[in-house]
Amino acid sequence: MSGEIYLPDAAATEALGRSLASVLRAGDVVLLSGSLGMGKTSFARGVLSALGLAGEAPSPTFAIIQPYAPPEVRLPVVHADLYRIEDASELEELGLDDALYDSALLVEWPERVPASYWRDPLRLAFANAPAGGRALTWDASAAWKRRWRPT
Repeated sequence: MSGEIYLPDAAATEALGRSLASVLRAGDVVLLSGSLGMGKTSFARGVLSALGLAGEAPSPTFAIIQPYAPPEVRLPVVHADLYRIEDASELEELGLDDALYDSALLVEWPERVPASYWRDPLRLAFANAPAGGRALTWDASAAWKRRWRPT
């Protein structure tokens, strides 16, 4: 199942992220694609806010991995930014596979590694919309089809 949704501003992007938080569970993979400034981190901030994170979540651009765990959030989440990854072999060092046992993954720049690396992801691609704002194209794998219904 796939579709497209219009997001007029950062507030709408964060609100959509908050709506995803209600169905997010350990083992989930959410892939956030799009060029710089398209809303990937805003979406992740919405998810983390709805999971209980107080304050603003930092972008993991330089840290690459930003983990969140209870009681900071109600569900363990790993927010990853793979922009600086040059080879898929570097992912082993980051421990993303291990994180899937008890955490959800929010992954920015997933295209930096082969698509086959990701198991049953929800793929979200952010782009400029012709009338301003952002166009979000989404593709839900079988694991997401009954849970992800953006409005």
